[in-house]
Amino acid sequence: MKDSSAALETTDYTKTMWKQCLEIIKANVPPITYNTWFIPIKPIDYSNDVLKIQVPNNYFIEWIDEHYNTLINKVISQVLGENGKLVYVIVEEKDNLFEAHEIIEVVKKQPEAQISAVSDIDSHINPRYKFENFIKGEGNQLARAASIAISDNPGETSFNPFFIYGGVGLGKTHLIQAVGNKILEKHSSKKVIYLSSEHFTVEFVDAIQSNTVNEFSSYYKNMDVLIIDDIQFLIGKEKTQDLFFHIFNTLHQSGKQIILSSDKPPKDLKGLSERLVSRFQWGLTADIQPPDFETRIAILNNKSKSFGIALEPEIIEYIALNIKSNIRELEGCLIKLLASASLNSKEIDLALTKKTVKEISTNKQTIVSIENITKVVCNHFSVDENKVREKNRKKEVVIARQIAMFLSKKLTTSSLKTIGLHFGGRDHSTVIHAFNSVDTLLSNDTYMRETVDSLRNKIELGAA
Repeated sequence: MKDSSAALETTDYTKTMWKQCLEIIKANVPPITYNTWFIPIKPIDYSNDVLKIQVPNNYFIEWIDEHYNTLINKVISQVLGENGKLVYVIVEEKDNLFEAHEIIEVVKKQPEAQISAVSDIDSHINPRYKFENFIKGEGNQLARAASIAISDNPGETSFNPFFIYGGVGLGKTHLIQAVGNKILEKHSSKKVIYLSSEHFTVEFVDAIQSNTVNEFSSYYKNMDVLIIDDIQFLIGKEKTQDLFFHIFNTLHQSGKQIILSSDKPPKDLKGLSERLVSRFQWGLTADIQPPDFETRIAILNNKSKSFGIALEPEIIEYIALNIKSNIRELEGCLIKLLASASLNSKEIDLALTKKTVKEISTNKQTIVSIENITKVVCNHFSVDENKVREKNRKKEVVIARQIAMFLSKKLTTSSLKTIGLHFGGRDHSTVIHAFNSVDTLLSNDTYMRETVDSLRNKIELGAA
């Protein structure tokens, strides 16, 4: 390390090398991303195939590595060569002298073929997701304990399959990938793979088109640990469900570990085949609840520490008191706060924190889903949500069902078939009939029009 301004002396060649990197990056990211995250970076030195660049703080490193690691690796290889490396350096100004106090991370990784010592399988698991940085709280105790037990003895516990469910941003993806990382660490010979159900479906469609379904099926049947995220997105995809059913059976009968996540428990996955739902309940089902105040404090402290930032307790507490819904939103607020302070050269104080929390709250977009719509409508009419999915002809149930279908068609991009599946597997003609019935009532019935308008406002404002 150098403790003088010489640490920031940059040769023309170094600038040229970084300029070439920026040209490629600029062509592959949105302008706002380029201006926010790459323009502030400055080249420092280039020698022996190592390019050192100056970043404002740890947060820049983590954000870029999480969102653009693959692109950065390709850029390094293209500009610096196969042996090239990129090193992040944080530089502080002290008494008009610059001190490069820490080289944070070498971004250039080994070629993928060298990552696994036992096979060429890409596990698709994010190495950042570890048990060590997963904050334990009352809302995730069972899920976390079971995950640790599985990682010690995959396929050999009664927790097979292991089914985790909970709302958006509560840490399901982190936890199931932490299991995968721990298994790879402790059982290096195990073949472990993680993917979303949507990724699985896309691969299956590709296999159909290329006439390689047998090879596709055999590949997943050969895994020791199969981790599928957001299994609810298999709803409505009958052929994919059928194939997954056979893969599930083969793995389970062979004592291989299956880990699944969803936004709701198996019994509530309407539109998923009964035989799959039944199998999902064979092992352990565990939920993850929103973090309590103490857990939110711990999460914020842990995250700020990982960024190398020590925040005042009042700032941490203010965020924790005002953002309660999920971990992702908590971390998003902290990230926005750090970015605002860094990019605008401001101190992180309570005033900036309040402004940031307010912006997060104002800009939060509610995702309108059929589930949210059904919940709001059924609450209004005091009807059990399960009733609108059954063959129930009671007047209040029919009205709630038809309005929920009407609003689902109006407020979501779901197909008529998908909407029908959410309401007990009804066909598209039933949805069309419900839509037309409500539409007619809106033209002739003032009370109905006011009711539907009120429900729509509640849904769009996130009242669910």
